[in-house]
Formats: sequence, structure tokens, C-alpha cells
Amino acid sequence: MDRGITAETKALLINIGSADIDPCLLPAGFKTTATAGPGAGGTSFFIRSGDHRVRLSIKPDSPLKVIPWKEGVAVQKEGRIIAYGTLELPLCHCPEQAYITVSERCIFDCKFCPVPKLNGHVKTIEEIITLVEQAHACGNLRAISLTSGVAESPEKEARYMTEVVRCLAERFDLPIGVSIYPTATSTEDLHNAGTVEIKYNVETMDRSIFERVCPGLSLDYILSALENAVRVFGKNRVSSNFIIGLGETDECVQEGIETLTGIGVIPNLRPISPHPLRKGEIVVERPSPYRLMLLTRLNKSALERHGLDVRMAQTMCLPCTGCDLTPQRDL
Repeated sequence: MDRGITAETKALLINIGSADIDPCLLPAGFKTTATAGPGAGGTSFFIRSGDHRVRLSIKPDSPLKVIPWKEGVAVQKEGRIIAYGTLELPLCHCPEQAYITVSERCIFDCKFCPVPKLNGHVKTIEEIITLVEQAHACGNLRAISLTSGVAESPEKEARYMTEVVRCLAERFDLPIGVSIYPTATSTEDLHNAGTVEIKYNVETMDRSIFERVCPGLSLDYILSALENAVRVFGKNRVSSNFIIGLGETDECVQEGIETLTGIGVIPNLRPISPHPLRKGEIVVERPSPYRLMLLTRLNKSALERHGLDVRMAQTMCLPCTGCDLTPQRDL
């Protein structure tokens, strides 16, 4: 029986998070390597079916296998087809966007994130412009999204990101979204430079977990910055990644969702991706399909009660949906 990707099957695919795929099915341009966040360094691909999209890491020993199927591909589990769709071209990290990591290094040491261990490259403005031009040449480019570690200090990173945004806004007629660690002036500076959406990540709303896994950062400072960002950017233009799988309870997630939506912020519930570079430093658990569905429903309910709409988002993770079960889009 033919099955595209439904919310239920996507929850299962996200829970596993990987698939074995024959290299012959996957031309080089259809693979993407993450340079930011917990999944940094991993190579993955996208499958789309109707309005649903999922990103899967390439893993030969995965319980999922991607095979040719009709005009596209199918995903098998234990020899049974559970979903089908077509492979989707990532323009720059994800489909339909130039999603670029500006600084691939970070002075902070969040225990779920491999970026501090990788000591990657800080892109020049010329390199960033070239990446956007290359994505634009492929066609169907709808947005520019920028994220970054903290190469030297949050203030210097924000100033550089503001300069990057100003240069891109002058050159491209596309919405620009930014995700960085906030500073005292980052919200106003980035908005004035041409940013249309902003994301400051709370990472977790469990304060004891936050203190343990995000040393040197302040949850209260991030929440204050988010509240101010809503005043500056407006409704449906501010979001925050909220990692699921660090040991938080469902009650904590529900309370956190209510706190964020109550100040006008869209929570983006992000299933944790354990990384080998952090082995032994943190214990994580990929959320089950049932938990993903439950928490997404709670998130959807809170969004609707507070008059927020994920479908208004133009940049970054919310319109992509590849890594998450996204309320109002997937469910």
C-alpha cells in the first residue's frame, strides 16, 4: 500500500533520524553536511512527500533503508515500506533556503553541541555572498538564513552578523533570518540592518539542566532578549529552539511552551542528536514517536491559544521542517 509521509510516519522517521541509502540514488548535490548545532559534521539528505519534509542522516547500519520506488524513493523498515516521496535538493544546507553558518566555532561549551570541539572556519562576507549566489543560481531560493557560533565574544559576533545582514539585504531581495546568542543591542541592530526574523535559542527550559549543559550562558538573559525581540520584530517573527531529550519532563516542556508562547515566541521543539564528540559528557535520549506527537500537539495548542502561526515564518527551521515535527505544518 502506498504511503506518503504523514505526521505519524514522520515522527517515527525523526525518532530514528537516519537511513541507509545507496550512493547511486543520491547525487553529490543532494547531500548536505551540517556545520552548526548538535548535528554538526553529519551528512544527510531530504525526502519530501506533499507538504511533509524530513531530513535523515546517512548511516549504513540504520534500521531504515531508502530504495528506488516508482518516480521517487521509499523508506523501508524491516523490509516493509513505511513511507515514500522524492529526494529534494538542498540549495545550501536545506531546500529553498541559503542556510549558512557564519562562524563554525564557539567559545561556549554547551554539552550537547560538537561545534566547540570542531574549531571550524569563520566565513568572510565574500564567501557568504558567493554561497547565496550559488543557491540562487539553482532556482527556487526563497530565503536567506544565518546562524553562528560565538568565535570570540557575543558582542563581536553580533556586530559581524549585522554587517553580513546589511551587505546581503543590499544585494538580494529575499527575507533574511538570523539565529545567534543575543547581546544588549543585537535585536535592534539586526532589525535595522534588514533582518526580518530572529531566533534566540533557550536550548532547554529546565533550569537545572540548563545550568549543567550550557555553562556560561544565562536562560533569564535569553528569555529577556526574546521578549524584547517580539516587541521589535513583531508577532510570528521570533522563535527559539527548545531541545527535547536532555532529561526534561513532559510537564517541564509544557510549562516552557506556555512561557514562550505567552511572550509571543514560537517554540521550535528540536529532538536531540547525540554526537560522538560529546560521548561521556552528556546522557541524551532521542524522543519516541509517541512523545514527539504528544509534545507537538501541546505546542500547537499553545500556539493557537496565543494567536501564533508557524506558517507565517519565512526563514530558518520553521518553514524547512526537516528536522522537527512542526505544529500547524506537519500536525
